[in-house]
Amino acid sequence: MALPTPDPDALAHSRRLTRHITDEIAAAGGWIDFARFMALALYAPGLGYYSGGARKFGAAGDFVTAPELTPAFAQTLAAQAAQVLAASAPHILEAGAGSGRLAADLLQELERRGALPETYAILELSGELRERQRETLAATVPHLVDRVRWLDRLPERFDGLVLANELLDALPVHLVRWTDDAILERGVAWDGDEFVWQERPAAGAVLTRAQTLAGEGVPGGGYLSEIGLAAAAWTASWADLLGRGALLLIDYGFPRREFYHPQRSEGTLMCHYRHHAHPDPFYLPGLQDITAHVDFTAIAEAGTEAGLDFLGYTTQAVFLFNCGLTEVLARTPADDPRRYLPQANAAQKLISPAEMGELFKVIALGRGIAEPLVGFASGDRSATL
Repeated sequence: MALPTPDPDALAHSRRLTRHITDEIAAAGGWIDFARFMALALYAPGLGYYSGGARKFGAAGDFVTAPELTPAFAQTLAAQAAQVLAASAPHILEAGAGSGRLAADLLQELERRGALPETYAILELSGELRERQRETLAATVPHLVDRVRWLDRLPERFDGLVLANELLDALPVHLVRWTDDAILERGVAWDGDEFVWQERPAAGAVLTRAQTLAGEGVPGGGYLSEIGLAAAAWTASWADLLGRGALLLIDYGFPRREFYHPQRSEGTLMCHYRHHAHPDPFYLPGLQDITAHVDFTAIAEAGTEAGLDFLGYTTQAVFLFNCGLTEVLARTPADDPRRYLPQANAAQKLISPAEMGELFKVIALGRGIAEPLVGFASGDRSATL
């Protein structure tokens, strides 16, 4: 597949990041695990994909997220947000807010519902994305911008709603190959003028987790897949921070039995560049996104083992219907096709099993929330975890 050619400035940026990564490989003795490569490619200060200046979201970027498709996503999500805020505290923290579209639309809808949070915190490490978020908020809800603040790190304590849409898939993963007589970790080396794969015996936490998965039925015979230690650790960390409230995590992925399905023998790693999806993480470091599907069983285990309550798990389509997507769409008259058809087409992408409706899941974990969450009122999928 022919991928778009970057302009000279972007290519130079990628080369600077490549040198940065090769220097680290050399300092580490010629090999780093893939999780470290992915962390550098995405988050190296000033150079990584998310910390550099490349446009990432929307038609001019590399991919489109649900909030970019239609404001109906945030307008529907607001029903769940309002319930959590009423049951805990009037504060929202969004981790990885992208272009700021979800924050802007959610604040606007919560104002409409009379459920505005006192504060809307955004945990964002990218200076470029912070500026885009400020621009989006200023253009959409200028009178609410003073409620928004940006964080450099997780707070010591938080009460309210923690929201993360398509965050977990971009956290670094380890690549592991289960052979008939060994467990190997796939890492990255530098050979002349290119990155190459190189495998070593797995060790430490990666080996321990891989052995557990093997005991649970992950195939051998050279089976390759990801282990998302970072996503599980991020989820578990909220057990020490969350007083009363809920984490609402939306992403694409599977329960463990589907994630490590025998037919998925080369894993789920995927890269996104200018709306092209391809499997080569070594292509133009710093200019493309690198993702892996989420093992939602691992997320549920990490949260509950750390002391959080399990509050629900279902598909994005079911969650949105439970939260009133049909009623939100009904606000636009069907006899106004110029307005209604784009909205309906975008909503179809959110709920269609062939698009985002089935692949994307929603999981909630929390503390001190006694009432059942509206987004999981029907279509519970927790038995699949």
